[in-house]
Amino acid sequence: MKLKPLPLPLHRESLYTRIAGHGAKKPVASPGHDVIPVENREGTDSRKGASGMLAWGARTDIGLVRSHNEDSFLVQAPVFAVCDGMGGHAAGEVASSIAVETIAANAPLHADDVLLGAAVETANAKVIEGAKTGKGKPGMGCTASCILVEKNKVAIAHVGDSRIYLLHAGALVRLTHDHSYVEELVDAGEITADEARVHPSRSIITRALGNDPDMYADHFTLEVATGDRIIICSDGLSSMVEDSEIEDIAVSCVDPQTAADNLVSAALAGGGHDNVTVIVVDVLDDGSSEARRTYRRRWMFGGLLAFVVLLALVTGALALYVRSSWYLGNNNGTVGIYSGVNQSVLGIRLSHLVDTSSVQVSDLPAAIQQSLRKGVAVDSEQAALDTVESYRDQIDTDKTDAAITADKAKAKSDSDQDTSDSSQSDASSTSGGE
Repeated sequence: MKLKPLPLPLHRESLYTRIAGHGAKKPVASPGHDVIPVENREGTDSRKGASGMLAWGARTDIGLVRSHNEDSFLVQAPVFAVCDGMGGHAAGEVASSIAVETIAANAPLHADDVLLGAAVETANAKVIEGAKTGKGKPGMGCTASCILVEKNKVAIAHVGDSRIYLLHAGALVRLTHDHSYVEELVDAGEITADEARVHPSRSIITRALGNDPDMYADHFTLEVATGDRIIICSDGLSSMVEDSEIEDIAVSCVDPQTAADNLVSAALAGGGHDNVTVIVVDVLDDGSSEARRTYRRRWMFGGLLAFVVLLALVTGALALYVRSSWYLGNNNGTVGIYSGVNQSVLGIRLSHLVDTSSVQVSDLPAAIQQSLRKGVAVDSEQAALDTVESYRDQIDTDKTDAAITADKAKAKSDSDQDTSDSSQSDASSTSGGE
């Protein structure tokens, strides 16, 4: 069957906001047991690390009863797994070791729960093959609980009674369903979860790697957020420590290695009847900050691109306007024909002289001379030529009119002079006759 993830609260509170200012909380010993430090113990091993988006800590311990450790764990970020072996010495640890090696080699590159489940099923085939070929012993097997974290997605694959928990907004949620006899009793309502922890048949599991070639893994994908904490553990923890105490310890520990160490210590303090392995993975960045940065970069790039496009359009429109514009101007005393506009931008002239004429600016009326200094806009080159011709015609007309006026003035002056001379002659004749 495919397990559906439990619904998560809509309002996400960062784990680090909740535990800020708190030191690592020491686990409370069960009655009759002292707190047992896990560091430097014989039969213990740990692994911690961090990437840009995740931080993790892992601890495995032989426990207080067993003579050897049949647990194996995988820390190969972003893939993490716990496998609890069974079958006795030189069998359980072989099965769990084969399983983690196979999962590591076959895990997908992305948070694909189907492919992660397939990697677990491949591990099952390898464990069965190992028993047949003498690598280990017949009947050996193991559990497998693994995750692959990719930004805000976590793919989960699970077989057996090892567990995966999610600490979200300070609340612990169990994500996996135990494949065990007592879990079936709990599901049927015959016993409670607390009774299952101490039930005499609690070690009987109903699905594991190494027994059935057709075994299948539960698999699903869910979303996580920055500040979430994921816990993977063997039943050496869950059978010794109640979920409420696991939650208290997980919330109170700032870093994942301290959380893993304190959870193992709590299992030992609770009796340490089994090997215990714990991996704690913290989601430091679910990709939302990168998404926001990407959005801002895209927005800025889009804005810049829009500005460049607008600038190109304006420049193109201006260039088209300049190329299609014509005007007449004063070219060293004569009327010149210019393409463009009579303006400058950053010291660059937006026009150039196309043609000259013989029309002298000084021969034109004062008003036209003033207009030519500013530039007389025309619609086209032909219109410019026509305007120059009109200037030339106007000058010729003005000169003709001036000549006619001058001739008339001279003729009038001559006429007046003749009249004056005649009057003087008549006056002289009259005076002589007397």
